[in-house]
Amino acid sequence: MKLEPIVLSLLDTDLYKFNMNQVIFHKHTDLNGEYFFKCRNEGVVFTKEMLDEINSQIDHLCSLRFKKEELDYLRSIRFIKNDYVEFLRLWHPIREYVVTELTPEGELKVTVTGPLFSAMQFEIYLLEIINEVYFRMKYDYETLRRSAGDRLAAKIRAFKDGRYNFNFAEFGCRRRLSREWEGVVIKRLAEETQNCVGTSNVYFAMKYDLTPIGTYAHEFVQMYQGIDSIPLAYTNHYAMEDWYDEYRGDNGTALTDTITTDLFLLDFNHSMVNNYTGVRHDSGDPYEWGEKIIAHYKRFGVDPKTKLLLFSDSLDFDRAEKLYQYFKDRSKVSFGIGTFCSNDTEEEALNIVIKLQYVNGRPVAKLSDIPGKAMCQDEEYLKYLKNSVAFRLKRERL
Repeated sequence: MKLEPIVLSLLDTDLYKFNMNQVIFHKHTDLNGEYFFKCRNEGVVFTKEMLDEINSQIDHLCSLRFKKEELDYLRSIRFIKNDYVEFLRLWHPIREYVVTELTPEGELKVTVTGPLFSAMQFEIYLLEIINEVYFRMKYDYETLRRSAGDRLAAKIRAFKDGRYNFNFAEFGCRRRLSREWEGVVIKRLAEETQNCVGTSNVYFAMKYDLTPIGTYAHEFVQMYQGIDSIPLAYTNHYAMEDWYDEYRGDNGTALTDTITTDLFLLDFNHSMVNNYTGVRHDSGDPYEWGEKIIAHYKRFGVDPKTKLLLFSDSLDFDRAEKLYQYFKDRSKVSFGIGTFCSNDTEEEALNIVIKLQYVNGRPVAKLSDIPGKAMCQDEEYLKYLKNSVAFRLKRERL
């Protein structure tokens, strides 16, 4: 079964890839990275035919270049700078950076290795390819699409009849059923509700004249673990300093849980509280997290109603509504909803990730606020990182 090309544009990725990449381009071009794919679902089997199609799709991806109108669109985003756009005019994905293989048991293995500013860009493209190949080749696509359509229609009705009241952004490109279906979802949510404020997908933001939304991901904080001169337990501090230096508050939602929210709050001092417009939740109990953040703002005399709580951890629409009702009178509240926008069908969605694991040959890790989201190739390093975090928390915690 030969599929049509899945990725048609290098804009078909999350905005935060460009945001993070611009900082790396300006400050850290000496870093090299190594990324690993993981499917968190049990019992998922990829076939040789799937692997062949994935490789063919990666070949096509690496033939793409940014078009003039795409570069012009990036230039129109107020915090994307012209020198970085000119770099993208020259940049393209390099096929040799990606290696794929299949174990005898059908486990898919993918690694991406290269200069960090280039290797990091593969993540979303590869996840889009892997997910669409899997669902098109394992199931009857039209049956899945019909079930997705029924569920989308029900969500839209819930907004129209007042059962859902929250604002949200579509964050679904990494685990979407297909590029075609993500486009349908974004267009209908934007046109048929008043609540979809934009999308993380830059290609569809351009196509449908929507706001592209995103700041940075865990990998941005993780990469500082690979810089020799930075103590492990202070990586949030240096990441936020570089981010603010690059964007001066114009792109300012901070991610809290890369090496636990408790440690993040040690570095989210009075200056940073004022420099950032809000914070994003991506692991752990969202209610406990929200209370902790609100208390932190109050500690510095900042009105939480002037700051944004952005929730993005495996959200469905019912969970988002409950969180909205709980926090709406105490803070600005918004949501990033991914899989339950772009791949909500009668079949279980894949929980697939591609995570940064080494920088300049050194292991790096995400701890998050729940142990199940920790991912590291080096168990000894992971233990060392946890001890570093625990030591600083014991010594400095407010």
